[in-house]
Amino acid sequence: MGDGNVNLPPGFRFFPTDEELVVHFLRRKAMLLPCHPDVIPDLDLYPYDPWDLDGKAFAGGNQWYFFSRRTVNRVSANGYWMPLGIDEPIVRGDGKKVGMKKYLGFYLGEAPMGVVTNWIMHEFRLSDSGSTSSKTSKRRAASKADANKWVLCRVFERNGGSQGSIGEEGIELSCLDEVFLALDDFDEISLPN
Repeated sequence: MGDGNVNLPPGFRFFPTDEELVVHFLRRKAMLLPCHPDVIPDLDLYPYDPWDLDGKAFAGGNQWYFFSRRTVNRVSANGYWMPLGIDEPIVRGDGKKVGMKKYLGFYLGEAPMGVVTNWIMHEFRLSDSGSTSSKTSKRRAASKADANKWVLCRVFERNGGSQGSIGEEGIELSCLDEVFLALDDFDEISLPN
């Protein structure tokens, strides 16, 4: 699973948007429908430290993707995952909320005295306001009950590669944003004459 091109045609890269992760992967997983391509594995994250995911989760560039059961216990052998701020809604193009995204940081040691690391996790879950019709089949009713049990996780190391870091307000910053924010005084910028 560590190879980023598993089950993908040559030249294709796995770089989904948040909406695509929720709608095309997590929702299909929760509804017991096949995912195409079926590359994201099921993994019980919490016994593993983030640097141990290579070869266990699906690698897409410098990011690892996997499905996991939703749990409040986010403790691994050497540390724990702690939420960073408020959950962010995932909204479809038509404005409908389809899921939520939680930001978590990995800390070494025991809570609450852990040491922060550069490892970040985005934990996606389906929106609680899922729509169901009155003619719902038994399979859909069972899958809706199962939907709240699954999350899709994306783990990456901040400052490792092209992934932006999370700013103070929980917004991902591009590399250029980080460079411009690092310039606290415009007098330091020299322009050509």
